[in-house]
Order: sequence, then structure tokens, then C-alpha cells
Amino acid sequence: QVQLVESGGGLVQAGGSLRLSCAASGSIVGFNTLGWYRQAPGKQRELVAIITNDGTINYKDSVKGRFTISRDNAKNTVDLQMNSLKPEDTAVYYCYARRAFHSYWGQGTQVTVSS
Repeated sequence: QVQLVESGGGLVQAGGSLRLSCAASGSIVGFNTLGWYRQAPGKQRELVAIITNDGTINYKDSVKGRFTISRDNAKNTVDLQMNSLKPEDTAVYYCYARRAFHSYWGQGTQVTVSS
């Protein structure tokens, strides 16, 4: 069983920054896709950013220029640097990994941005 553990969430004022980190229980080299999703209260879960094993990256339009996703194969981690945070970014953020037929999710970490 693959385990994904997020860290780095918290409370920050609008305009501030947070860095989320997702640590995998094993090597991330074999995962086709790694990424971050988020879910705000009363809303559906939505994709924030994904990165493939060859480095291809895709972002949700509203976070382009503010968020940066990266992966570290040596540390088996995928990070999300979030700058210029807005209250609308408030949500539970989930780490995501996919390999062939299988998808895996972290437990989620709360990000709250105050105005």
C-alpha cells in the first residue's frame, strides 16, 4: 500500500506564502503523475497542479504565476510552493499520485488564507 503524507498547511494572511510537501512511502520514480488537488467547504475537489515523470506540468488557470509544483526523486517528495495567496485559495489540499491503473491520495492538509 502506497502512503502519501502531506505537511506544510496552516493559516496565512492574504499575500503570504506557504510551501506544501508530500512524502511518499516509497520511490516516486514509477508514478506517471504526481499532483495536488484541493477541496473547499461545500465545493467539489479540483485539480491545482500536476507533474509527470518526465517533468511536464499543468496548472489550474487561477493559480498560474502564483503556485509552483516540483518533485524530488531523491527524497521521494512532491512540493507545492504557493505565493501571493488569496482567500479563495482556502481549502483542504490533497496530494495525488497515479501509476498505471492505480491512484493514491494523501489525508489532506488545511490551508486557510485570511483577508
